[in-house]
Amino acid sequence: MSAQTDHLVKPDRAEPVEGFGALSAYIRDYLARVRGGELGSIPAMVGLIVITVVFAVVHQGFLSAYNIEALVIQAAPIIVMAMGLVFVLLLGEIDLSAGTTGGLCSAIMAVLMIRHGAPWWLGLLIGLGVGVLIGLGIGWLRARVGVPSFVITLATFLAFQGVTLILIGGQGAVTLPADSPIIKLENSFVPLWLGWVLWALFVIGYAAVKVNDALGRQRSGLSRPPFTVIAAKVVVLAALGAAFTYEMGINRNLSANAFFSNKAQGMPWVVVLLVILFAGWHFILSRTPYGRHVYAVGGNEEASRRAGIVVSRIRISVFAICSGMAAVSGVVAASLLQSVQSNAGAGNTLLLAVGAAVIGGTSLFGGHGRVIDAVLGGLVVAVIINGMSDLIQGANSAGYEWIVTGAVLLLAAGFDAVVRRTRAS
Repeated sequence: MSAQTDHLVKPDRAEPVEGFGALSAYIRDYLARVRGGELGSIPAMVGLIVITVVFAVVHQGFLSAYNIEALVIQAAPIIVMAMGLVFVLLLGEIDLSAGTTGGLCSAIMAVLMIRHGAPWWLGLLIGLGVGVLIGLGIGWLRARVGVPSFVITLATFLAFQGVTLILIGGQGAVTLPADSPIIKLENSFVPLWLGWVLWALFVIGYAAVKVNDALGRQRSGLSRPPFTVIAAKVVVLAALGAAFTYEMGINRNLSANAFFSNKAQGMPWVVVLLVILFAGWHFILSRTPYGRHVYAVGGNEEASRRAGIVVSRIRISVFAICSGMAAVSGVVAASLLQSVQSNAGAGNTLLLAVGAAVIGGTSLFGGHGRVIDAVLGGLVVAVIINGMSDLIQGANSAGYEWIVTGAVLLLAAGFDAVVRRTRAS
């Protein structure tokens, strides 16, 4: 390479400054992007911290290991369903039937297991398969026939409630076997040693991915984040994970006495499921051509079509993912309740999941959203419901819970609209 051109290449391949200077520069750059409207999940994170602190101050046992476990298992069905809804919302669509789809799929699973003697794994696979087929049908009607998703899913929302009611029958509920692995998902715990192993694997995996990305960008001649910044992120993640794993290692059995000494220690198995689902869907959205196509279609459908993306296939696929995840959410809810009721998935199930995705930072207008939004938003919703139930007692306590949750959702949606207007200007 000649000396005349060497100076043109060096700036692109220059090594970033390391140390605390790099960290402070990264923070300044991040704050500049925030001021420009790239808020991401910051409002959800700030909101989660604020309401947690408030409830911890006014309610002495809010941050106890027992209550944290309750928060996690209550939030799990909401988070799972919200993960699927993120894909639909990224295209500016909506699935009003996600809640009742989950209820129907869990009812199919329970009826097959209890009334027809099917093995639990067969009932589970059939229930999940039905969820995916429902999503394919909804997506086909939307993409090929052109029926608005609001109309399609409103119709299926009503119809699936009726089908679930017929399947469950006059008994009102189908109780799952106490020894079923389905029950153990929300009601049994990871061994303490395995919990720490999973924590270490998650932290090491996260660090390896971030370092590999940085090295890959460096080899391609692109700017990379300083390793100091990567190390800071890994330390924060490791500290949060260690705190949660340690807290879940505390015995939370409130009934322990001289005659009953069973322990409730370790994180619930559903946490492992949430981590696997999050890692899988995050990888698909952020690191695959399919994920890039989803964002492209959500950002500009016509430009995506001209770029060669088969928009109809993307639209069908997101509904299949959404309904499939709704089926998983229905199974998690059945595990929590240890039964499937005739009104499974009805009521405010869908509203809480949509609220979780929007509160977390996913736009209702399409093009913006991440899987982490479902996790953070689901935790916000669960914290509000849990904290309000402890704080407000009496006949009208549930009413105040829904008023506060609705106000938070309205605030998040309004905030999303303001941010979009700021970006457009």
